[in-house]
Amino acid sequence: MCQKEMTEKRTNKEYRYVNLHNNWYGFIKYCEKINFGEIQNLKIQNGLPQVAEIIKKKIDFSKGEGNKS
Repeated sequence: MCQKEMTEKRTNKEYRYVNLHNNWYGFIKYCEKINFGEIQNLKIQNGLPQVAEIIKKKIDFSKGEGNKS
């Protein structure tokens, strides 16, 4: 089983040493990247995320998010 350690400090986030499987690490990093949105039909196998079939991102134009590239 592959594992990664998350040890980063950001403005509002602080991570502690945690052993994570590569699948969980990738899923968490992806969630941070999209910031907010919706993930549908997430496939879990043996307790690990495998595939998200449909991924949507909501854009709140009232907050000026449509202006970002």
